[in-house]
Amino acid sequence: MKELKTRIKEVGTVLPGNVLKVDAFLNHQIDAGLMQRIGQAFAARFADAGITKVWTVESSGIAPAVMTGLALGVPVIFARKHKSLTLNEGLYTAEVYSYTKQVANKITIAQKYVAPDDKVLIIDDFLANGQAVSGLLAIAKQAGVTVTGAGIVIEKTFQPGRLALEKQGIPVVSLAKIKSLANGQVEFAEED
Repeated sequence: MKELKTRIKEVGTVLPGNVLKVDAFLNHQIDAGLMQRIGQAFAARFADAGITKVWTVESSGIAPAVMTGLALGVPVIFARKHKSLTLNEGLYTAEVYSYTKQVANKITIAQKYVAPDDKVLIIDDFLANGQAVSGLLAIAKQAGVTVTGAGIVIEKTFQPGRLALEKQGIPVVSLAKIKSLANGQVEFAEED
């Protein structure tokens, strides 16, 4: 997605530890128009998959997931990372380690919003080691739902996330693939 790559180049900042900061448009301040086009791109790529729900993990995946759900005309569920007084029983849970925050979180989805015949599309902002998507896959397995694929806004191809997901049979569509963040520079991978 050319527009996304341009925004990454213009306002993205490479931080130590192979972290790409894109809070100007994705995970703090949100460019709603860009998110809408991202959602449309994912919807087009997965149009024939029979998707009934879009899943993500709070909070950075919510904007692209909502726009994807809107484009597909299906509900969006975000797995919660924090305990809630209103979300305390009938839960599917999984443990997820956050690469950028260096903490483990228990994510939860309420069972009442999941049907065994659901066909789920997982959307996430970044794919590095695949922990967030793997956590959602663990929940999908508990729920007995079908995962049709994973839509990733930005993938770090030099990290093992894609391989881990493909080993589980999950098709991965990434809109921007980064080959390297060496020397503080974003280098994109060639398109397939």
